Amino acid sequence: MNRAPSTKELEALILAHAAEIAALKAQNDRLAQRVVTLEEELRLERAHRYAPRSEKIRDRIFNEAEQAAAEEEVPDDDAEPWVVPDTGLPEGERPEPHKRGRKPLSADLPRQRVEYDLPEGQKSCPCCNKPMHRMGENVTEQLHIETKATVLRNVRFKYACRHCERTGINTPVVTAPMPAQPLPGSVATAATLALVLASKYVDGTPLYRLTEALARANVSVSRGTMGHWVIRTSEKHFERIYDVLKEKLRGQDVIHGDETRVQVLKEKDRKAQAQSYMWGYRSAEGAKEPIVLFDYQPGRGQKYPQAFLAGYTGQLMSDGYDAWRTLKGAAHLGCMAHARRKFNDALKARKKASGPSVEALKFFEALYEVERLAGQSPPDGETRSDYTLRLRQEHSVPVLSAFKGWLDKQASQVLPESLTGKAIAYTRNQWEYLIRYASDGRAPIDNNLLERDIRIFVTGRKNWLFSDTVAGARASAVIYSLVLTCRACGIDPHAWLTHLLTELPQRGPETDIEDLLPFNFVARNDARAANTS
Repeated sequence: MNRAPSTKELEALILAHAAEIAALKAQNDRLAQRVVTLEEELRLERAHRYAPRSEKIRDRIFNEAEQAAAEEEVPDDDAEPWVVPDTGLPEGERPEPHKRGRKPLSADLPRQRVEYDLPEGQKSCPCCNKPMHRMGENVTEQLHIETKATVLRNVRFKYACRHCERTGINTPVVTAPMPAQPLPGSVATAATLALVLASKYVDGTPLYRLTEALARANVSVSRGTMGHWVIRTSEKHFERIYDVLKEKLRGQDVIHGDETRVQVLKEKDRKAQAQSYMWGYRSAEGAKEPIVLFDYQPGRGQKYPQAFLAGYTGQLMSDGYDAWRTLKGAAHLGCMAHARRKFNDALKARKKASGPSVEALKFFEALYEVERLAGQSPPDGETRSDYTLRLRQEHSVPVLSAFKGWLDKQASQVLPESLTGKAIAYTRNQWEYLIRYASDGRAPIDNNLLERDIRIFVTGRKNWLFSDTVAGARASAVIYSLVLTCRACGIDPHAWLTHLLTELPQRGPETDIEDLLPFNFVARNDARAANTS
């Protein structure tokens, strides 16, 4: 006969089963949370691959948030939604909507008149056969572009002395000099080099494609030759300009900082697959001397920005990457757009457009609405920075205070491993840096200004994929710096490169080159236009 279990044995068995059930329940909860996290990541990856990636504030993200709130059928809990405080922000002016249709051809383009007349036999009236008179013109315009290549035959006249030819032992020969060329011994003129550089670094055209394009114009230049032009031009001329711009940038009150990857195939003691980085630095929007600089480095360590910005004591805007925050002496600003982007990603990853991310985006909407108003003309008697600071103190600070309360409340109510939980954790961890902009009218709210410049480099990188050598990567960093500085100054990079490569070879190593810098090129052209008018 089987002995019946005792009471103690039953209690032990019950406790063991209870512990096992509790362990299984905890494991099930963890797995369920893991499934939710993986589903979010999958939906976000699909959204990144197939959905629009625009970050326009009012046109897309915040309208999406409003739509999400309207479509929500059942609230997550019975708590009342957190309300963004109404600070009485004025409406301000709205930008005019984008006009569709074909834009008129620029009035600055030269015009060539092409006349079309009736044959003499058709100038009689088809009704009465009397001669007709010309009553007017019907004028239409077409855009005509030609690609032409020419060869400059540099003829240098030589002179000799007839007297010395007859009586002297040696006859001196004097040859007319040529202006110093950007690359002595090369067939490339300043305009040719500017075309190659603008095609690669402004238009993102790889050199092999440019070789094919030039071949269609009956110009045969190899990819290796053009690569040689790029590196030699950078080392011989552009680095001199780059060093001057670097010193000027480090003396400015606000600097943006960011980094992006780049691959270099032939780098000493490194595999071809190893990731290197382009470190980007930029002056603030509205700076009198706009400067954008790239710095190639083989890694992502803190020593690189520390060396580039050694001794800098101004304001440094960056994302949450710790290497930037190691700069001692600088006042560090956090990027509000990075925090906003994480909530936007969390919203994209949800099955239904609802949840805490919708409320978070409303706070960001209110903060950026203040910045939109601050970007308009300040009232008479008030500087731009004072006007911006006043608006931020009156309207941004109350919103930031309410946002912080919302973040603290939500932190204990969402799954830490979810995208919303990670967005909240990131924003709370960076809060000290995110709110500093509200205390200074010169400080930017985010790092979007430099990110837009880096996007130009990223577009080019998708085309040429990698740099072959370290010298090529460094040349790319220097040339991208110059063309993006031109872009920040609002001037044509091709025109400036042509001017620079024509003038700089004539200047000695100790000669002042201040007038050749991009922002001074703008001022000179403006002064010339004013004198002409």
